[in-house]
Amino acid sequence: MLNRIFPFLGWFKDYDLNSLKIDAVSGLTVALVLIPQSMAYAQLAGLPPYYGLYASFLPPIIAALFGSSRQLATGPVAVVSLMTSASLEPLATAGSQGYIAYAILLALMVGIFQLTLGVLRLGLVVNFLSHPVVNGFTNAAAIIIASSQLSKMFGVYVDKGGHNYETIIRVIHSAFHYTHWPTLLMGVFAFAIMYGLKQISPKIPNVLVAVAVTIIISWAIGYQHNSTVNISAIKSPKAQGLIESFNKAVNAIPRLAEERTKANMALDEANSNHDILAVLDDEHVASVLTINIERVKRQAHIYRKRFRNLLFEGIEQADGSLKFYLKDAKPPGSKGDGRTWRIKVGNYPLKKDKIIMMGGGAVVGAIPQGLPSLSVPKISLKIILHMFPFVIIISLLGFMEAISIAKAMAGKTGQRLDPNQELIGQGLANICGSFAKSYPTSGSFSRSAVNLQSGAISGLSSAFTSLTVVIVLLFFTPLLYYLPQSVLAAIIMMAVIGLVNASGFIHAWKAQWYDGFISIVTFLCTLLYAPHLHIGIMIGVILSLLVFLYKSMRPVVASLSWHEEMSLQNSMTHNLQECKYIDLIRFEGTLFFANASYLEDKINERMIEKKDIKHIVILCDGINDMDASGEEALSITIDRVRSAGVGISLSGVNESVMSVLKRTYLLEKIGEGNIFSNTERAIFAVHDKVHKGSDKGLCPLSIVCQIVKHEMTR
Repeated sequence: MLNRIFPFLGWFKDYDLNSLKIDAVSGLTVALVLIPQSMAYAQLAGLPPYYGLYASFLPPIIAALFGSSRQLATGPVAVVSLMTSASLEPLATAGSQGYIAYAILLALMVGIFQLTLGVLRLGLVVNFLSHPVVNGFTNAAAIIIASSQLSKMFGVYVDKGGHNYETIIRVIHSAFHYTHWPTLLMGVFAFAIMYGLKQISPKIPNVLVAVAVTIIISWAIGYQHNSTVNISAIKSPKAQGLIESFNKAVNAIPRLAEERTKANMALDEANSNHDILAVLDDEHVASVLTINIERVKRQAHIYRKRFRNLLFEGIEQADGSLKFYLKDAKPPGSKGDGRTWRIKVGNYPLKKDKIIMMGGGAVVGAIPQGLPSLSVPKISLKIILHMFPFVIIISLLGFMEAISIAKAMAGKTGQRLDPNQELIGQGLANICGSFAKSYPTSGSFSRSAVNLQSGAISGLSSAFTSLTVVIVLLFFTPLLYYLPQSVLAAIIMMAVIGLVNASGFIHAWKAQWYDGFISIVTFLCTLLYAPHLHIGIMIGVILSLLVFLYKSMRPVVASLSWHEEMSLQNSMTHNLQECKYIDLIRFEGTLFFANASYLEDKINERMIEKKDIKHIVILCDGINDMDASGEEALSITIDRVRSAGVGISLSGVNESVMSVLKRTYLLEKIGEGNIFSNTERAIFAVHDKVHKGSDKGLCPLSIVCQIVKHEMTR
């Protein structure tokens, strides 16, 4: 019992100092990959990069302590980070305090859901996400993740569109207008380092090397080159007027939002008082305010687009300060500083005395030093209800990714894996992580592979990983200031290459054409509806369930005959001659309300088609269970067959079905003499009776009787 509650107690059996050294090295190696990756994935989730470090602090060690896999490395991962962003974008602006609070609450909800499934031993619920659905979604997610980093790679800034493909079109358009070449070169250089080192020696921490080299280069060349100026330094009436218009639009949004909140509160009160007229009035006011908010947001988007199209050149003044002119409007004979400057604009008003002019590339910037303070996430019922569908998808996807990795490693190490215990570990990791400002996490394939290759023996390797992250948070965050954003983009793009698996579509199609179809539809819908990723998954799940229901409603009902390979086979599939008088009918699947009438119809069809039929044997070895509707259909079928003067028997009835026959007294109706342990015995019992007056030697089932007779006489 102690080992089930505290699985980590089993680590220390036959554990020695040498094992501790191996785990320490493995944990450190994983941490060297985790630290830069986690910062990149946090950005993918729409959070400041250092929240990736917060998500790498508690989750790895908690998941290891209470999970069943000793080598699974838990932390931020690409797909879960993308799903976090997709679920929170409708609620708040990425990177804002509200957005961060929702991300932390999401981690808590995911953790509670996973823990509940684990405690109730419901790990099998993950089977609702079939392999074709996961394959289609994962391939689409890899493309979405990689394409979402293009703006950081090119050094351009765009507002996100309603769909991912709209955002990509905007990025490509902006890249043609302006690409910051140092940013692009830095990203490509980091990509080349990681790819080159991976080919030369996989044991070298290529991500860490790329990060270290690019940080040094960024610091040495002054890669980030921002200047904070007064609006008077921008010598462009067009730009100054744009600043005024933008600030007016952005300042109107909070006021309108506050008015809408009051209108919604009044609407709730009117609903509770059942005042129909007041409800109509308040609904109208709330709708008008919503339209106005969207109109103002649209205006702000247009202004931001105009800002980003303004390219300035800095001209040094006598006092050493810079004045900024549009590239095509600088004073005659003046000499620029050789840089292209842009106004940094976001979702907040521009302070006229502190306008940031960007003349270089974007870096990670200042990271708060020290560990995050522990606190319980703020809980909001409305937000919980909105996020719950995403909680289910993230929980199942995250767990599916984790358990797939853990199973692959368990196959190599030979250790026992408990899916429900793994759910408990992942759930507790997310719950505890949320107290330390983590967003949802899961098992990582790449870092788990590193852990396994490093020879990790127990979950203590994850403890050393967490310890390394703590040391970085306490002492080394200033070293990450100059890390270029394009390098983080390159890290993400490098990591998701492994998620692309085109052969998965071909494999699914070869297995069953409808599995391939479901995989392709899930892939296309996920791409089309992104960032609303749940739509693609839900369409895939619904298609899978529809196929399952269709197959359950129309199971295989085959007539069998004797095959030259000395066995009973499907007569239609193998083009076999059937007995004129005996029909061997095999029903495959559970006999329940959805398909009970289907068996009845198929038997009726055979009786109409085969005029000489005298006996039907239903092979029940494929019927694993039967409900009341199935029992009723079987009873009606027996009556109908016997009323037509045809005999009927059952063979291979299992214990579950037999117990139903006994409880409903259908066994007495059939007669125990008409129930046989196997099909061969059933054929032997009725063969001579139905062939009286005919040449039974021509019957293909005669050999079955000879075999049974030989066995009985031995």
